[in-house]
Amino acid sequence: MRIGWIGFHVEGRLALRAVLEQGFGIEAFITLQPELAAKRSGAADYTSLCSEFGVPLYRVANINDDASRALLKELSLDVALVIGWTQIVRAEALRLVRLGMIGAHASLLPRHRGRAPINWVLIKGENQTGNTLMWLAEGVDSGEILDQSVIPITPYDTCASLYDRVAESNREMILRVLPKLLAGERPGRPQPAIDEPHLPGRRPEDGLINWSLNAGEVYNFVRALTRPYPGAFSWLAGRRWTIWHCGLLPEAAFPDAQMGQIVGPVFSPSEGACGQVVACGKGAVVLLELEGDDGEILAGRRLSSQPWRGQVWGQ
Repeated sequence: MRIGWIGFHVEGRLALRAVLEQGFGIEAFITLQPELAAKRSGAADYTSLCSEFGVPLYRVANINDDASRALLKELSLDVALVIGWTQIVRAEALRLVRLGMIGAHASLLPRHRGRAPINWVLIKGENQTGNTLMWLAEGVDSGEILDQSVIPITPYDTCASLYDRVAESNREMILRVLPKLLAGERPGRPQPAIDEPHLPGRRPEDGLINWSLNAGEVYNFVRALTRPYPGAFSWLAGRRWTIWHCGLLPEAAFPDAQMGQIVGPVFSPSEGACGQVVACGKGAVVLLELEGDDGEILAGRRLSSQPWRGQVWGQ
């Protein structure tokens, strides 16, 4: 069986290495051109991994364009695994792989079809998500389900830690399905119907913090957009700061503080616990790591020593 792989995101590396180490042959790895991958959050370079296992690597601009379709036709693949790929694969390209293309979507389909599901479940404060392996179809995230993994969400998770678990589940599910395909099976079950809108895409400018939200919502927003994504941000005294990490204070109340106001510093012998407390619409968070628009990083004692008491974010 001729198996191909399409991907550029870091979430596919663990699975690809496991597949190759298990001795499953990959005829070709298709990834984005470097200048395009550089613009995508979480992009990874697969050159060394492909070189290590002797897998031919091809770079494309769009999996649906004429050049990519010609490549797929030339490769004459039986199955293509599409793991960590943001472009929707159109019908013309799908038809060029004999059995079909298999993709992964980081949710428990049919819930949370659409863009950025990991970011959205954290923003929404959900306590569970998952990952689904499916046959790609013409509809977005609508193909038959091959396998699913449940992923619990703890208060300590960020988008990065959830993607680590998505990567692990990619590996486990792909290693379960490949032997079935090699045995001549084509497993899959239809998705149940659900009345839920598709999740919209997110842009870097969507990371602006709304300090009128309650503290829990601000905390979820920050951890949903932290590295490897562009991050949540706000303005202080005319300067733009990305807020990479914050902490949630339990039932904190500062009745005399306005939304977004810096209540004061937090000091601790533990460097990682130092920061600045900010009042929200209800409750407060403590800022733990910031990055200025010039690349300056403030964390630990450097952050708690800033003379910001009384200043207001967003002004």
